[in-house]
Amino acid sequence: MILSLVILYVVTLVYLAITERFRNYASIVCLQGLLLFAIAILRLHAIDTIELLFIGMETLLFKAIVVPAILFAVIRHTKINRVPRPGSSQFNSLVLSIAALAASISIAWYIADPTVDMVFFGVALYALLSGLILIVLRARLFSHMVGFLVIENGVFLFSTAIGIEMPFLINIAILLDILISVLMLGVFFTKIDRKLHADDADTLSHVKD
Repeated sequence: MILSLVILYVVTLVYLAITERFRNYASIVCLQGLLLFAIAILRLHAIDTIELLFIGMETLLFKAIVVPAILFAVIRHTKINRVPRPGSSQFNSLVLSIAALAASISIAWYIADPTVDMVFFGVALYALLSGLILIVLRARLFSHMVGFLVIENGVFLFSTAIGIEMPFLINIAILLDILISVLMLGVFFTKIDRKLHADDADTLSHVKD
């Protein structure tokens, strides 16, 4: 069951590399939150009940509901629709994504630490690389915001790789996840959108604060 959820999570990362519509980005972030909720419940069922409830509430409410709702609100507020074609190629993104997946699998196989779940480690590394690819190849700030969220999900998966042995790492990852997400979304709404009324990363060079 967990393996099926992990494979589906990998599929969402591949899809993020080729989709161009921002509503699809927000939908994928929601789906990833649901998958992380299910994975956390199944993977960490042996830890303390209160900690498990905290992890479940964070992944379900924050990752799967609150953050996607904010992303959809950003889309409605800024009226952005899709990634501009110039400077971004679906084929190049797909090739880089597959290369990142292959590299993640190779690194996980090379490390092969018995104290760490290598499946979760490999997928977490792939999530980090996918977020970086999204940030580098896409020009718009909305894409960068989604890329950072994907990276944060990767950090969460890293913590679950050894979470059974050290559950406090998951709590730290969750608190860091919430803090960074709130700060990032807050900056987008208050400073960037108010000053520029645009969302291209290139225009940031003209901001003098």
